[in-house]
Amino acid sequence: MKRQFTLTLAGAALCLLASPLSAGGPASGEVTAVSVLPSPGKAEIVINVRGAVDVKDFVLQEPTRLVIDVMGAKLSSTGGSYDGVNRAGILDVRYSQFRPDVVRVVVHLSDLKNYHLDKDGDAIRVSFGAERSFLAWSSAQTSGLAAPAALQRVREPEVTTAPEAPAPAKTGAAAEPRITVTWDRADIADVVAGFAAFSGRTIILGKDVKGTVTAEIKNQPWPQAFQAILATQGLQVLEIPGGILRVDAPATLAALDTLEPLQTRVIRVNYATAPSMTGSVAGLLTKRGKAVADTTTNSIIVTEVRSRLDDVENFVKSLDVRMPQVSIQARLVFVDRTDVQQLGLRYDLGDNQVYFNKLVQRPDPNNPGSVQDKNTVNIGGNSVAAVANAEQIVIGEALDVVWRTSIGGFDLTTFLVALEQVDLADVQAEPLITTLDNRQALINVGEDVPLRVVDASSIGGVAAGPRATVQFKPTGIRLTVTPHVTNNRQILLQVDAERSSVKPTVQADLGFTIDKQNATNQLLVADGETAVIGGLTVTDIEKSKAGIPLLVDLPIVGKLFGFTRESEERKDLLILITPRIIDTGIQGQS
Repeated sequence: MKRQFTLTLAGAALCLLASPLSAGGPASGEVTAVSVLPSPGKAEIVINVRGAVDVKDFVLQEPTRLVIDVMGAKLSSTGGSYDGVNRAGILDVRYSQFRPDVVRVVVHLSDLKNYHLDKDGDAIRVSFGAERSFLAWSSAQTSGLAAPAALQRVREPEVTTAPEAPAPAKTGAAAEPRITVTWDRADIADVVAGFAAFSGRTIILGKDVKGTVTAEIKNQPWPQAFQAILATQGLQVLEIPGGILRVDAPATLAALDTLEPLQTRVIRVNYATAPSMTGSVAGLLTKRGKAVADTTTNSIIVTEVRSRLDDVENFVKSLDVRMPQVSIQARLVFVDRTDVQQLGLRYDLGDNQVYFNKLVQRPDPNNPGSVQDKNTVNIGGNSVAAVANAEQIVIGEALDVVWRTSIGGFDLTTFLVALEQVDLADVQAEPLITTLDNRQALINVGEDVPLRVVDASSIGGVAAGPRATVQFKPTGIRLTVTPHVTNNRQILLQVDAERSSVKPTVQADLGFTIDKQNATNQLLVADGETAVIGGLTVTDIEKSKAGIPLLVDLPIVGKLFGFTRESEERKDLLILITPRIIDTGIQGQS
């Protein structure tokens, strides 16, 4: 069997309770000698025995000791004391008749070691690694019985093995003492008493708990080992006020809540809000418990059994902590650029009988005084009209050149249209906002634009027109940020940025359009690091060409018979954000 020395205090009382021979009985074996012998790469502690014996071992601390009990044995002769030489970390070896049927050997060690214990015939061997050789020692080399004081020092671990109760600051299995023990049909009451002696805790066993335990625990934290042993017996443990542990059947422990009187306590909340914490607190309460938030004093009124009130209050304090504050600086850049270029010639050709009024409206020769938007073509062959290269012109052209001449009985009108237009909208915003951890922050810079909305379905009669209402549309720059500070001082951001504006449409019956640019993102950045959360470029290019067929495609002179228009619209969106932790917060209430 292989064992490891650990930072534990093993109780001799626990080991004696686990031994069926600890009550005292006739000894049938003998211990003849104790030796420390060198071997290649290791050191051995050899206990020479005669007859049938059993062996138990455990580890003690402060100082570190290996205790070996040879049960069912007596010392056959007087032996000598250890010479005090450090042999591979062995500082001292003491042995005595611990009980009438138990010989105890205590080995003092300089540090923790892995060891291997083996019972082979007439010898019990404990071996562990050694870096260098040494001179052997044996109790048979000297004469004389060990001094009574030495025998008393062997007994000292019996009354000093129980460790102090674990400090409240230590939590988890790593902070608890570890135990190595074996039970063979031991009574459950003796096992519980052994754990109480080992841990230094007060453990009460239910009156109806019965059973025996057969198990072996090797180098495990005692709380986990205790829970495992209770689970095999169908038992549970409950900590009651004062740190006392009660062991009983689950149904019996569950019934304690129904018997215990209720008590009310007011728990004040400092940094958080009481209504936001009430739901979490209610999840910890028993069926009889109740939690109510008081918004006036920002407190939680808890009604619960007395034994659980302290746990509930500690839970509230663990949640009610001062949260860090984060300063968020953003830079939002929106660029909207539109380039328009158009150039071309348009023609009208007609006479006083046939007219063409797409470009220049002329009076109707058949109905003087009236102007109609239509073409009239004489099919009789006396004249030719309606020769033009396009249907319409661009509204608001920059340059209009009109040229007109008379060719025979016809009028030729020529329009030269030229336009180069650049529209640029460059919007930059640098909002700065500070918020708490896990709290949403909103900053909005803009205006509410009134919009007239016509409801065509509201027409009530023949003379009544549709009903019109005015609605306000929020526009401008809107930034919503929710930061979270991680354990390694990075910042997790949930960002929503938007820029919007209202534009009227060319078609009057449609009213308006909403021009919107936004970005929603979640990212992780370091403290003070600048991150790009949105970069978008949209380019819209339109080209149109119209003219007289065949003539417009002629090289060089084709431009005299056509009209071209080029439009390029470019939209850029860039969002930069820089978070900084300006307050690290304090864990716990102040």
